[in-house]
Amino acid sequence: MAASPSTARAINDRFALRLLQDEGPLTAAQLKTLTGLSRPTVADLVERLQGSGLVHVVGEAGAERRGPNAKLYGIVADRAHLAALDVRTRSVSVTVADLLGTTLAEASVPVGDDSPTGPAVEKAVALLERTVKEAGADRLHSVAVGAPGLIDPATGELRDSSGLPAWHRRLVGVLQERLPAHVLVENETNLAAVAELREGAASDREDFVLLWLGQGVGAAVVLDGRLRRGASGGAGEIGFLPVPGTSGLPSATGCDGGFHELACAAAVDALAAAHGLDPVGALASGHGPFLDALARRLAVGAAAVASVLDPGCVVLAGDTGHQGGPGLAARVEAELAALSPLRTEVRATALGDAAVLRGALLRARDAAQDELFP
Repeated sequence: MAASPSTARAINDRFALRLLQDEGPLTAAQLKTLTGLSRPTVADLVERLQGSGLVHVVGEAGAERRGPNAKLYGIVADRAHLAALDVRTRSVSVTVADLLGTTLAEASVPVGDDSPTGPAVEKAVALLERTVKEAGADRLHSVAVGAPGLIDPATGELRDSSGLPAWHRRLVGVLQERLPAHVLVENETNLAAVAELREGAASDREDFVLLWLGQGVGAAVVLDGRLRRGASGGAGEIGFLPVPGTSGLPSATGCDGGFHELACAAAVDALAAAHGLDPVGALASGHGPFLDALARRLAVGAAAVASVLDPGCVVLAGDTGHQGGPGLAARVEAELAALSPLRTEVRATALGDAAVLRGALLRARDAAQDELFP
């Protein structure tokens, strides 16, 4: 059944807005070419979007050209302001951006291990408020928070997880109470995968798994271009994966004995020390025996992922993936090839430490555009 005129207009408007976002300012003629719509339809579309306050004239195409056909149209960037938070165990980072995702201000603050819940939450909220003021934003439309731990798919809330500070869960609640904005929370590894999919190491892939290798260990699963969270939101909890070479088996309340024991930051530091290296800088040292030993460990987890999902690509992220870079990724790929018959490319993160914040900003931008765009 053919779409109704109002539905067709909404589809055309959204398509045009996506083009303006992805391609930058465009003339009406360029919109006509890219959309395949008629000239009158494009003219009506542009008039509608200008009337709704989503699009405005930002200049002219060509220094010598004049007239309506030379006008460049762009999205009104300050129609909405967004914030992204990367909440780590010992720190919080904030980015404030406009509707196009352009960063306007950013800041971070450490949070001590011994900080009580109340002061830790207030410290994070104060950081966000200062950064919003520095960005010149009156109010926020959408805020996306990236944090370690499980997200309940039914409620969208951060679940109580052992080993995580209590202030993490409280922070999300306080933001929802105080801000006249949409506050969203997502697992940090999932956000890093979203960023790598859309702007980073996996931008040419429909299927891949991101291994997060930091203080904690996790994975994010992307299949057919979509993030897969699982029935309970726990898809990718690879730290609990039973693997050889550990002290025992993991349990429902702790991942000691699982892949976490081989690949977490503390385990990487201990492996570096065992090879006579200072853990600081060991990953970038080029020390072959250490890097080969670490690659063998990481390949064990990657092989399990490959055997179940066959993603064709694994991205190494988190501090270990970032610092190890392409050199470590190449070593893991070679070890993985010896363990699995399924050809799997291994890549290093392209976004490094910025992956979680960038993913959170993309999530906030999507939420704002879903509401504001037709």
